Amino acid sequence: MDDGFRLPEDPDYTLRDSALDSVRFAHRCLEPHDGYRWRAISTFVDTEARVQTWHDFGQLEGPGWAANALGGAYQLHAWGAFDNCHLLQHVALGLMDHVIEDGFVQGDGFVWGYRNTASNERCLNFKHNNDWFCPGAMARIGLQMLWSADAVGPDNARYGTLRDMAVRTAEWLVRHVAEADGWYPRRCRPDGAMYSRSAEGGDEPLAAASGDGYHIPWLLLELHSRGLPADLEHVRARLDAAIARGGIYGSVNHDTYDADENVAHALAFRTLLRASRELRVERYRAFAYDDALAGLDRFKMTEDRNGAATRGLLYMEDSWDTAYLWENAEIALAYIEAFTDRQEKRFLCWAITILRAIAKHHYDHLGFLTEGVDWNNHVGSRHHIGEAEYGAIKYTEPLLNNLHHIEAVMRVLRLVEAGS
Repeated sequence: MDDGFRLPEDPDYTLRDSALDSVRFAHRCLEPHDGYRWRAISTFVDTEARVQTWHDFGQLEGPGWAANALGGAYQLHAWGAFDNCHLLQHVALGLMDHVIEDGFVQGDGFVWGYRNTASNERCLNFKHNNDWFCPGAMARIGLQMLWSADAVGPDNARYGTLRDMAVRTAEWLVRHVAEADGWYPRRCRPDGAMYSRSAEGGDEPLAAASGDGYHIPWLLLELHSRGLPADLEHVRARLDAAIARGGIYGSVNHDTYDADENVAHALAFRTLLRASRELRVERYRAFAYDDALAGLDRFKMTEDRNGAATRGLLYMEDSWDTAYLWENAEIALAYIEAFTDRQEKRFLCWAITILRAIAKHHYDHLGFLTEGVDWNNHVGSRHHIGEAEYGAIKYTEPLLNNLHHIEAVMRVLRLVEAGS
């Protein structure tokens, strides 16, 4: 049945074209460092790759949430392998080395998310202080360690280092992060105790209700699938608590505060689907489909809103309904995994639709991909492409929003080549 969430292919600008442009822009936003390493010039740039120092992200880089250095390195390395671009893989390895070697990861596995590009000091959060960090985001870095190790392969010296780091990061999180209503604190103090305030210092409505927490059991499941140490009883206890609470879908993004965010559903689905396989618990799979994935339907946009190209995208949440692109890419990955699991064509169709909609939002000559489509004018026209009242935002996070769709594009292209 046609649910209206479909977008035709643009033969003049394919998904491969979109991926190539995003890779080109991300590469433009990197700089060489100390001979062989690479790092991002900033976490927040405009269409010309100019650093936006007025923004919280402007003078930050590193492996943390929006900066996403290790996730970006993984995406760039994977695309380099897919597109036979060894130079890009070499740059990606230099970006991995920046995370591995430049003081972000402690010996016990604790990860400092950011480097202040002005002072060269490390900090824990995007507010440039060390009052709190998000444990789910740290676990996501642990996942990126494993994915990066897979990408470089066992013959590469980084392979064992990355896997060992992932094990230590997971162990630190399980040992130190406090329990919060059967789940995880959205934010923690540096010792792992709950930090009960928001990023801005006010009350935190999602103190024990952020979907970011799914990254921790996901990390443990990925470790177990590779034969590495992982506390599976911890996974069972936390996922059982999440299901008992009807699913936990609060904002994953560190600066929004909604109880139902689109990307939290995607993360819940991807985690629970893995848990159903690794732990052989069928009710995890049922909840993954019937609650987590089904909950995405209400965010889908089947039309262009206020003249902005929103058809085929999902808006983020009710309180901030912009269609941000890393979240849409993560949702595309969830639908691809649903298709792989059940072989239901609608899931693959939805994933391709999202990627085609993302591809509509490259701007100017460097390959820039917007961070999001602001069809309801949340940020103001001065921050939109061409200063339109409604439209794409003229800034991006080069290793996250600009780049996160790369893995989904590669998976789709492989499925299409295989005749799926």
